[in-house]
Amino acid sequence: MGDGPPSIWEWIARNWDTGRADSIRNLLTDHLTMSLVPIVLALLFALPLGLASVRWRWLYQPTAGFMNVVYALPSLPVFMLLISVTGLSQTTVIIPLTFYGMAVLIPAVVDGIDSVPDHVRQSAVAMGFTPLRRLLRVELPIAAPVVLAGMRVVAVSSISLVSVGALIGQGGLGGLFTRAYQNPFMPPVIVGIVLIMLLALIADGLLVLTQRLLTPWVRARKGQAS
Repeated sequence: MGDGPPSIWEWIARNWDTGRADSIRNLLTDHLTMSLVPIVLALLFALPLGLASVRWRWLYQPTAGFMNVVYALPSLPVFMLLISVTGLSQTTVIIPLTFYGMAVLIPAVVDGIDSVPDHVRQSAVAMGFTPLRRLLRVELPIAAPVVLAGMRVVAVSSISLVSVGALIGQGGLGGLFTRAYQNPFMPPVIVGIVLIMLLALIADGLLVLTQRLLTPWVRARKGQAS
């Protein structure tokens, strides 16, 4: 009876925190790091590039075109190419995911700013708003729903794509999949899939909550309409 394979709960208990790098806890921490850092970096780079593309329209097409080419590149070959530069480190995964995120967020920033009605801008100018104040107090808040919708796409895709890095030894929870491949055993696969899905759902939920907090007027408008 004791010689049979462990149940999934027994396997989780044994492997949650073993003190080794391949414990579930460490893999989860690595996965969070390699997912969240590209999301933050993508936003930090995409915001000024998107605003610059709005200011100088000639810049948008080449920027978006370059990012579309980058986005079309398969992640695994890119990881492998970067190994010669960044080595077998988390940076090898973080850099491509940052560019993938920028490819989504730059158009989101441009579309969000473009969604601001002209009469709203004119009202802000009439009230004496400087360009910077108008951007921070009027344009960015109105653009927030579009930008955050792009952030939701970036968050889910980053959390998913990190697992591909397991093929170069830096995949967070993806390490559970390679472990199951090397020694056919289903619990690691199930745990990896469930945890990645939970991370994606939590990230998406937090971004939805952030959008509601940043755009209270949208809820008020919906309440009046109902």
